[in-house]
Formats: sequence, C-alpha cells, structure tokens
Amino acid sequence: MVQKADKIWFDGQLVPWDEANVHVLTHTLHYGVAVFEGIRCYKCTDGSSAVFRLKEHVDRFFDSAKAVEMNIPFTREEISAAILETLKVNRLEQGYIRPLAFIGDGAMGVHPGDNPIRVIIATWPWGAYLGEEALQKGIRIRTSSFTRHHVNVMMTKAKVAGNYVNSVLAKMEAVADGYDEALMLDVDGYVSEATGENIFIVKKSKLKTPPLGSILGGITRDTLITLARDMGYDVVEQRFTRDELYAADEAFFCGTAAEVTPIREVDRRVIGAGKAGPVTMLLQNEYFKIVHGENLKYAGWLTSYEL
Repeated sequence: MVQKADKIWFDGQLVPWDEANVHVLTHTLHYGVAVFEGIRCYKCTDGSSAVFRLKEHVDRFFDSAKAVEMNIPFTREEISAAILETLKVNRLEQGYIRPLAFIGDGAMGVHPGDNPIRVIIATWPWGAYLGEEALQKGIRIRTSSFTRHHVNVMMTKAKVAGNYVNSVLAKMEAVADGYDEALMLDVDGYVSEATGENIFIVKKSKLKTPPLGSILGGITRDTLITLARDMGYDVVEQRFTRDELYAADEAFFCGTAAEVTPIREVDRRVIGAGKAGPVTMLLQNEYFKIVHGENLKYAGWLTSYEL
C-alpha cells in the first residue's frame, strides 16, 4: 500500500491527499492518454536530501507529453519547483516522486477536443521496488508471452500510461507463475526490457544492453552506462537474444524504482553462479554512493532541498 502523505500538488495548488480527486468521466480514465515520471529522492550521508537527476526526469516528462501532443500548462521550471515544494511540505527525506499529466473531463470520445490538461505531483516513502532481499540475492524472471510494443504501434520512448497495459499483463503472468518479474522481447524476438526496468548482461567483464529501439531510454540505464565506462568497463548498446542472456556471467535490471537489481535465474536457467555477480554488485554499490551524495564527481546529478 502507498503510504499517505499530507499533500498532493494538483494544478498548481497543494491539496490534502484525500481531496486530490477527479471526475469518473476524466478522458484519461477511459482512453489511457497520460504521461508520468518515476523519480527518487535520497537521504544523503551529509544529512541533506536530494532528488536524483531531476532535470533529466522533468525533460523526459515534457518529451513524453510532446510525443502524444499534450501541452502541459506549466513550464519545466515550474514543475521542478513544484516537485521540491511537495517534498518539503510532506517532509519527505527519502522516497518516490510521481508527476502525472492527464486529460481531464469534457468531451467524451476518442478525440479529447479541448479537455483540460491536468497535472499532479505525489510523493511517498518507498523502499526497494522488488524487495530489499532482491538487491542482494537477485531475482527469478521468465520470458513473457507478451511482446514489447513495436515502435510504430506506440510511442515507445514516452512514458505513456496506456503503454503500461502491456507491462501489467506481463507482470501478472510472471507473478502468477511464481516469478518475480517478466522479461519482454521485441517484435523480432530480441531481448527488449522488463515491465518497468532496463536490462544489462555481463560476459567476461563486458557489459551489453539493448539499444534505444523498442525500449524506454531509462535515466538509470544512462547513469550506469556512464558510470561503468568511467570505471573502465566496455559497454555496448547492442541487440542480443535469450540464449545469449542464458549464457551470461551476470545479468541485472535497472530503473528508478528497481535501482540495480541482480538477476539470478531466467526461464529456469541459472545465470552465472546463481547469485549477484561481482560486476553487478560493484556497480550497485557505486550507484548507491552517487545517489547518497558520496561521490562528488557526480554531484551535478543531485538537486538538494531542505525540509
């Protein structure tokens, strides 16, 4: 269950959590056109709090809106300021931030007409998405029977709410079959991503991740590519198949919610030693140093705020 906060930012105003409501004929509720972001803030080792890569998340929020011809009635600077304001009023030192822009009520039909674009920002405490144990021991995943979207079927580079029906179905299928997460393939049968995470494999200390085709360009993915290369690793953005994944020394998912989560088993095949591998754990450790403000080389990725 999401832990309630005091306030939600709604169309420029801070309103009580239980009063942030919409009409049942809200266009997005019927047709799925909304854009959103998932952002994390962390308690830093110096006692301050900071949002990780706020600018990049807000930029993607607006890029997603452009992809679906949605004009957000606030500037990027206003949304960034509203995120920090909401964190402060809710006195949230560490947790999750969810901006969402959606089409309000008015015209009812596929074309939204002049229905208003509404925007909310919610924040709440949230720990490890796949569980604290998963960060250390790794997770079991299965290849989904559902294929990831073709690039001309949906706007695959945009975080559009309707896109995630595909993810919900794949996740429910995997969980019902006793797995932690689903692996999704693209329309050509190559590894794409998970239901809400990007994927990396490691073979002989070389990292490989799918290119920006059918996948969402994850900000954590970009962070890890930069970090790994700075650490001297060879990182390749290249398509790969399931059998290449099966034969990998290590594999891991990454994302704002999942952070860096090792994969220990895929389709009943044990990956590597069947536990989090050394490269994965090193990257995970360095990633957490960055988000907690311990690596000043990447301090520009943190936006501090005071409660």
